[in-house]
Amino acid sequence: MTIGQKIRQLREESGMKQRELAAKLNIGEGFLSKVENDQKLLKREDLKKLSGLFNVEHSELETLWLANKVYDLIKDENLGLDALKAAEEQVKYSRDK
Repeated sequence: MTIGQKIRQLREESGMKQRELAAKLNIGEGFLSKVENDQKLLKREDLKKLSGLFNVEHSELETLWLANKVYDLIKDENLGLDALKAAEEQVKYSRDK
């Protein structure tokens, strides 16, 4: 699941309209539509607002948000998956220090 899909799911499950959520986040309805379609990314600080609005763990939203950023960076790279695996090893190594 992407961050956009998660936001749409949370919004729809709560019965909220796009314009209502956009107003609560202080963004345009068109921008929110693009967020839900994974064409745009919310600001990181908006994740806290979403967490509070929908009573969902901030860490879950932030994980999906970060995954989206990583995906955008490597999606068109031939060696993207290899780079992702190498980055994972680097993260593991730095945590073990």
